[in-house]
Amino acid sequence: MNKIVVVGAGTWGVAVSQLLTKNGHKVTIYCRNDAKAKKIAKERRYDKLPGLVLDKKALISSDMQSSVQDKDVIIYAVPSVGFREVVRDTLKYASGKEYFVTLTKGMEDKTLYTMSEVIVDEFKKHKIKNDKVVALSGPTHAEEVAICLPTMAVSASKNLKASKHIQDLFMNDVFRVYTNTDIKGVEICAAFKNVIAIVSGILSGLGYGDNMKAATLTRGLVEMVRVGKVFNCKKDTFYGLAGVGDMIVTATSIHSRNYCFGKLIGEGVDVEKAIKKIGMVVEGYNFIPKAMQIKHKYKLELPITTGTYEIIFNRKNPKEIASLLMKRRRKSE
Repeated sequence: MNKIVVVGAGTWGVAVSQLLTKNGHKVTIYCRNDAKAKKIAKERRYDKLPGLVLDKKALISSDMQSSVQDKDVIIYAVPSVGFREVVRDTLKYASGKEYFVTLTKGMEDKTLYTMSEVIVDEFKKHKIKNDKVVALSGPTHAEEVAICLPTMAVSASKNLKASKHIQDLFMNDVFRVYTNTDIKGVEICAAFKNVIAIVSGILSGLGYGDNMKAATLTRGLVEMVRVGKVFNCKKDTFYGLAGVGDMIVTATSIHSRNYCFGKLIGEGVDVEKAIKKIGMVVEGYNFIPKAMQIKHKYKLELPITTGTYEIIFNRKNPKEIASLLMKRRRKSE
């Protein structure tokens, strides 16, 4: 049995806490909102996960110190915006010897660090020597994990032993985990596929068919691989669960915030109103400008990513952007 704190009481944090509690671990969910923490603790339910009845053994707390102290594993399930501050706060009470796991899919502003790189950077500032940093990713909708529908994921770390430890932590008969040492590739997949999911949603909102969506997913994968190449990631990572797997589920499901956000845009809803209607963080929206930074820095050809930026941030007409993409110069695949 491991003593675990899951930092973040959103849908994914709560779903993962349920999974780990069922696996026999002692789990504490840290929720910074005291009223929300008390509500979940009392009702054992979470309004955005209607099929979930939270195991009575799972603890919910709004006290950071008691939540983090004396734990074997610290799991971050918070948005990428503000991720560093959360890590910094937890390190005030951590020993520095724990396993650190990020479930967050995105990159940091300015530094363009992945979330695991943010953790490692904070280790340096706190003079912590720890190589037990893991990213858990893949096609993992919280709504399905919460009600024990079969799911597969990837535990990625430069330290294979750490990757295997987290694999063992999560693995059961409905949650299968593979290991991967290409943590950078896994995290790039996790961030970039959200852009493709937004595009898929836009196409649905415009009323376009499966042909165009399938083509966009395929060419979107090409763009992801191009990005991975400049960071020396393994190509196979992008064709696995963290890449193709996560992209398919995020770009086709009603459970996907990014897909639903894009669909609203395609239907003509204003960007700000669409974000408000989703009611939760849309990581793809936050990531698009960072994707453009990478494009310009490394001089990459990312037409789908660029088109998405034009639609979302420059308010260009989605149909016109789609037409421009179709009219690009002839080329071979």
